[in-house]
Amino acid sequence: MRHNPAHATTDPEAVRDLVRRNPWVTIVSENDDELVASHYPVLLDEDAEDLALLTHIGRPDEEVHGFGEGEVLVIVQGIHGYVSPSWYGPEGTRAPTWNFSVAHLYGVPEVLGEDDNLATLTRLVERFERDVEEPMYLDQEWGRQIAKGTVGLRIPVSRFVCKRKLSQDKDEVSRRQVIEKLRAPGPYRHPELADEMEREWTAERTTAAEAAR
Repeated sequence: MRHNPAHATTDPEAVRDLVRRNPWVTIVSENDDELVASHYPVLLDEDAEDLALLTHIGRPDEEVHGFGEGEVLVIVQGIHGYVSPSWYGPEGTRAPTWNFSVAHLYGVPEVLGEDDNLATLTRLVERFERDVEEPMYLDQEWGRQIAKGTVGLRIPVSRFVCKRKLSQDKDEVSRRQVIEKLRAPGPYRHPELADEMEREWTAERTTAAEAAR
């Protein structure tokens, strides 16, 4: 991922927030000189002091990836969308772009035992069922049976690269107009991205105000 200090963050809380909002990730590893990618839901290990992920994979993906033997890359893709240069103010550049949030997390997976794998499956179901009108949580006896076809993973994150490109380098008029256009009807309407930009802008102003005190 191209380095740009204006859009980079080293704050682990920003990564945690990104994972909580966007739990469907891409897991990439190198095994037998080949790149392998799979897609799975993840949870934060909320009990860990440091950044770590919990997930499970379907067999035989653990053999395809060779989990436990080397480092993996976990890509967390957040909200993203196209930004037209026609939305900028008079001081804005004329280049089209894409606003987005993404994190690349690196770590060596730890293969979980049977009980911890079942606990992870249970937590995953609870995480996504809790917003359903009539949630169906995982029956432990039945869950123990289906867990045999999966492998649980805990991925301690040894390092990460996180980028939040939300027009931070644009002038105030351009930022406001981009937010307004993303909320307006049209082919690139994306109110969620507009909200993300608004949150980022508010956080910047709050930080600046506190620093000025």
